[in-house]
Amino acid sequence: MKYQAKVEVSLKPGHSDPEGETTEKSLRELKYSIETVKVGKIYRFTLSADSLREAKKQVDEICRRLLANPVKDDYSFVIEEAK
Repeated sequence: MKYQAKVEVSLKPGHSDPEGETTEKSLRELKYSIETVKVGKIYRFTLSADSLREAKKQVDEICRRLLANPVKDDYSFVIEEAK
């Protein structure tokens, strides 16, 4: 079966987010009432697996091995059958 995965990777609390800080500063300079900006990444991909359980296992492994640095990143994902 084919599955669609959406993975969100973000910095763990306490880690520096220079891109978020720069964006926050720029938005304030443009007179927007912004409190904080956090930057993250979203990955979307299609994968083949025998079951939803196997797809979740593969996506979790992909996150741990490549998409997220366990020292500084948190990640979450959603998987559904491809249409």
